[in-house]
Amino acid sequence: MLTVKIKNGDLYLYGTKNFDLAQTLDCGQAFRWECDDGVTWRGVAGDKYLELYRDGDIVIFKNTSLKDFQSFWRNYFDLDRDYSKIIEAVSSNKTIADAIEFAGGIRLLNQDPWEALCSFIISQNNNIPRIKGIIERLCETFGNDMGGYYSFPTAEKLASLYVEDLEPLRAGFRAKYILDAAKKVASGTVKLEELRTIPYEQAAEKLMEISGVGPKVADCVLLFSLGHIEAFPKDVWIKRAMEMLFDGNLPECAIPYAGIVQQYIFHYSRIKKIGY
Repeated sequence: MLTVKIKNGDLYLYGTKNFDLAQTLDCGQAFRWECDDGVTWRGVAGDKYLELYRDGDIVIFKNTSLKDFQSFWRNYFDLDRDYSKIIEAVSSNKTIADAIEFAGGIRLLNQDPWEALCSFIISQNNNIPRIKGIIERLCETFGNDMGGYYSFPTAEKLASLYVEDLEPLRAGFRAKYILDAAKKVASGTVKLEELRTIPYEQAAEKLMEISGVGPKVADCVLLFSLGHIEAFPKDVWIKRAMEMLFDGNLPECAIPYAGIVQQYIFHYSRIKKIGY
């Protein structure tokens, strides 16, 4: 059971299990988190800035209030999902159990759908440092200055721009896809919040109406921002790992939690160089 206390202006969170900050914030779900000293993670989600670190069984949130924690960060870090039960359910498969030994602290981040959509469009055929750089320039150029950090720009803001306006981002071919996504979201052609409540297949098809959004990007958006834990993003590496570990088929015990298990497999495969 989670317990929250305020001490000296910081928020102390007790009772967290299966929540490793590095595994969660540096596994490719989100691109606005950094840890320069090996202890404290600093990041921006939407228009909110946060610093947090772990001290034993306690997670300490700095620069936030109880109100912001309850209304935003609690859901963002998926803190009300019982990962222990999920781990118990999927660990009947030994390979998945082995993966959890390496990656059992990963939690899904419930991100803003527009930010996730834009971020994963940028992530295509890209590496993490370059993705982070493009997103940082995007926020600094078109987001709001929040006093030391920048908010993620709205779809409405970007929808009014032209490809030439995005040249400072150095996003390459992705610029036209960013603008198409912005126009479709801003106009209501694609209503992101409605995708939470419709079947996974229909939600994926709707996202793929956006130029440059294929199955992998759609699955990332559905998994990391819209609550579809059945989504299973596949890039070339996870496809190879799935073939090597499971003959290409997810074990039956994992199907209800496919997206969460994908994160375990992805992290495990990256560490063990399976499929790389």
